[in-house]
Amino acid sequence: MFEKLGNAFSKAAKSFSEKDLNEKDIDDVLSELEISLLESDVATEVIDSIKSDLSTKLVGSRVNKKEIEDFVKKSLTENISSMFDDAGSVDILSNIKSKTDPQDPYLILFVGINGTGKTTTVAKIANLLQKNKISVVVAAADTFRAGAIEQLREHINKLNLKLIAQNYGSDPAAVAHDALLYAKSHKVDCVLIDSAGRMQTNKNLMEQIAKISKVVSPDLKIFVGDSLAGNDAVSQAREFHKHTTFDGAILTKSDADTRGGAALSIVAVTKKPVIYVGTGQGYDDLELFSKEIFLETVFGKPEPEPVPEPTAEPEPVPEPTAELEPVPEPTAEPEPVPEPTAVPEPVPEPTAEPEPVTAKTYDTETKPSEKIPEFFLEKEKELRSQSQPEPVTAKTYDAETKPSEKIPEFFLEKKKELHTQSVPELTAEPEPVPEPTAEPEPVPEPTAEPEPVPEPTAEPEPTAEPEPTAEPEPVPEPTAEPEPVPEPTAEPEPVPEPVPEPVPEPEIKEPSSDPFEGIKTDDIEDFAELFDVPSPSSDKEAFEMTKKIRKWIADGRPK
Repeated sequence: MFEKLGNAFSKAAKSFSEKDLNEKDIDDVLSELEISLLESDVATEVIDSIKSDLSTKLVGSRVNKKEIEDFVKKSLTENISSMFDDAGSVDILSNIKSKTDPQDPYLILFVGINGTGKTTTVAKIANLLQKNKISVVVAAADTFRAGAIEQLREHINKLNLKLIAQNYGSDPAAVAHDALLYAKSHKVDCVLIDSAGRMQTNKNLMEQIAKISKVVSPDLKIFVGDSLAGNDAVSQAREFHKHTTFDGAILTKSDADTRGGAALSIVAVTKKPVIYVGTGQGYDDLELFSKEIFLETVFGKPEPEPVPEPTAEPEPVPEPTAELEPVPEPTAEPEPVPEPTAVPEPVPEPTAEPEPVTAKTYDTETKPSEKIPEFFLEKEKELRSQSQPEPVTAKTYDAETKPSEKIPEFFLEKKKELHTQSVPELTAEPEPVPEPTAEPEPVPEPTAEPEPVPEPTAEPEPTAEPEPTAEPEPVPEPTAEPEPVPEPTAEPEPVPEPVPEPVPEPEIKEPSSDPFEGIKTDDIEDFAELFDVPSPSSDKEAFEMTKKIRKWIADGRPK
């Protein structure tokens, strides 16, 4: 509502901020404001009052040009607010409840021209009073317009109220008097009198209103006007106010009023307040008119200023973005990739029980069992020299090495894509290897007997967390990793040949030449893509890759 009126004032305020505050420029802007207000259905006398007040405040004043727009808006707001203050206010509900004499009901007379929604407004007021536990009787004093009584009776029946009516052509004052007598005899709190609509230029009908007022002496006379009538509504209010001074106005169809000049003009011309505004056809579509809401609607554009305050709340948004920082942590998890390379070392731990069988003491010339993978031979050399895992990096595999036939095609295809890029990336990864080797310090306690071995083999500590694979009793501790882990470690089991206990183990789990047996292809692909692992080029790398994948699965597939 009232968008056009608000735009007129805002445009004027902005124009002042773009010009100097001399008398000529002020007159130019005020002329533009006058045109805009006329288009918004503001009465000419109201426009003159606004222009005069604004000109007085601006001419000769010293206002910062950056603040002139706010200054003008403030001046306009104060001027219009004073108009509403001069008109006062009317509280119908309080006035009715203040009458305590049951023999003296509160009378309200509704006047206005035809087609403004006067009859519907009477029904809305009756509904409002009924909801506030105020008894009501309605008088159909419109005995002139055909169908007026039936229209009002339809509304009253829906509200389950009492209607006092006579035949068409009857004296409206007599109908109003009958309603008053009924209210006194039945101790009704309020009487609503619906008069006939009439043009403000019809002198005879206007005098009829004066007669009704003289007969029943209403406590409150309300002018019902159409917000969309514009300046004509102002003219109607002026004429009705001359013939029968009303106490307040109700403007209908305000929900469709984009101009807003009628409300301002009626208040300024008649010095009477707007009590309610109709916002629809329903009985509940009646809102109490508020000066504050009107001014806020017209000058409400500065309200967006507090909006930046809630927008300041998004500042904590970077905090959740900071939570995303842990995302590199899963990328850092590739660091433990060398950890699974140390996982094979747990195999010596069970062999550490039969100390003579520990693979740590055999010479490089000694021929290991045919069942021992070459991986352990190379790892033994690394452990003796206590060198970094750099020489053990499987990233420097020879292109001539023939990969195992059991390696999934996924890695063979990925190898072609990552072969050139994987070498620098994977060789750089061994640098963080010393960090995981620092973690094993608490683990050496169980493996304290083979002193050189604990440091690299302490890394199985994370693999020992998944205890569900402890079912194979002989190999629970070293192969505490996911169940598939024992498969590669099952090959070294024959190493402790003198130990009779591992003999039944092959019956539990037969060694398999497929390093990826028991691992889902989806897990292999997810692991390779997540950590950007190249495809293995040999059985040794395949087994190393298997242990990494199994450890990753045992850890819950961290991202």
